[in-house]
Amino acid sequence: MSSELANIKKTLHPSGIRIVTEFNDSVRSVSVGIWVKTGSRNERSQVAGITHFLEHMLFKGTENRSAFDIVQNVESVGGYLNAFTSSEYTCYYVRCLDSEFSTALDVLSDMVQHPLFPAEEVEKEKKVVIEEMKMYRDNPDDFVFENFTGQMFSQHPLGRPIIGYEETVSAFTRDDLINYVRERYVPSNIIIAAAGNVNHEEVVELVGKHFDTFYDGNGVAEEKQLLTPYDRSEKTLYRPIEQTHFVTGRRSLSNDDPDRYKLLLVNTILGGGMSSRLHQNIREKYGYCYAISSFNQAYTDTGMFGVYVGTDKEYVSHVRDLIRKEFNALQNEVVGEKELAEAKAQLKGKLLLAQESMSNRMTRLAKSEIYYDRYIPLDELVNEIDEVDASSIMSFSQQFFNVDKFSETLLLPEEK
Repeated sequence: MSSELANIKKTLHPSGIRIVTEFNDSVRSVSVGIWVKTGSRNERSQVAGITHFLEHMLFKGTENRSAFDIVQNVESVGGYLNAFTSSEYTCYYVRCLDSEFSTALDVLSDMVQHPLFPAEEVEKEKKVVIEEMKMYRDNPDDFVFENFTGQMFSQHPLGRPIIGYEETVSAFTRDDLINYVRERYVPSNIIIAAAGNVNHEEVVELVGKHFDTFYDGNGVAEEKQLLTPYDRSEKTLYRPIEQTHFVTGRRSLSNDDPDRYKLLLVNTILGGGMSSRLHQNIREKYGYCYAISSFNQAYTDTGMFGVYVGTDKEYVSHVRDLIRKEFNALQNEVVGEKELAEAKAQLKGKLLLAQESMSNRMTRLAKSEIYYDRYIPLDELVNEIDEVDASSIMSFSQQFFNVDKFSETLLLPEEK
């Protein structure tokens, strides 16, 4: 067993909750998260955005704590409390001193198990979330990506904004929240992950102490919907902005696709930083943009890959041609030995540097459990990256970079 695995332990609690921890005595901190395997793709269309709205509402008071008490109990001992929602999971987490771990887990367990959902707070938070929507719409990057995602997953929950829509959020009731908790916040969907100077047996004991009143669930939860067919599309939008925002991409690989390490390296070579091909050959060589990058988002059964660029509307056709030129190069030319070695070093460096954060370690514990039902050690990831060779990247690229599968979203400045 590697030294890394020796410090990682997992327990299936009798309730069905999974507990995963990583011990690290070189720090005085702990990062602990309650992860719920439910996200926006588990929602029915009538309640789009309820996962995110529920995340907000769990901060609004419990049977034991007021909304102020929840944050004050953590912050008064030097901790940090927050949460986030994705398409496939929700996380509530605390970073704190190791001596305050029990307090952190007490607060988190109270939030998740005993929310009150006061009616007046539900109505107030609707206004907050709608303002959050407006904030995203005012940001051209967020706006163009939201529309691009909608093209990738048309008529599917993955294509909806995680935050939902004004009409759905405005219609939420307290009963909607209670029913969703009963459907999705059940022990079999709960993972408790902790990383830092923490003892696994102590965590298991505290979970037994604090987690005792979860709903059994009423069995009517809507699991993630099957994927809809993907058709290439083009969309042009207009906003009162100065810069043009352009995204091109396609559906991509799932979290467990055997080719995922090839795609990670391709993504690094194409758009992984200032030394990448896109940055060097479009920004540095021609000055057509300030920001350009490629991205790759993986889910349990699919993914999304693309290139984003902010440019002038006069340069769009030039930028499009240059991006396709880079795709063609990957299809027809073997990546050089030096460039491939540097891409591997960059990818491995990011993985290893991330381990200096206990929050990142905690996140890796939880995501490994969510997507693979086991912890994937860094040595395994590094070996998988090292095993990818230049010829396999070219054969992968020949299939993947088929321009007939690439959709486009263009956000243009409105005419004055």
